[in-house]
Amino acid sequence: MNKFIKGVKDFLKEEDGLTTVEYAVAGALVAATVVLAFTNLGGEVCKSIDSLSNAIASDPVSSDCPQ
Repeated sequence: MNKFIKGVKDFLKEEDGLTTVEYAVAGALVAATVVLAFTNLGGEVCKSIDSLSNAIASDPVSSDCPQ
């Protein structure tokens, strides 16, 4: 029984698991930032392409870009 309690105490003192959680949180923040950046960038690219196509076309077309 003493070995079990010592094992639990050693496990709680161990900090290797904490670094794994920190990497997971950092990775999630990076992924969220990338998704947000590409979402905003995609909308701007769509607007630019629509603007160019309307400048070239004889009759303007409606935009399919998300608002």
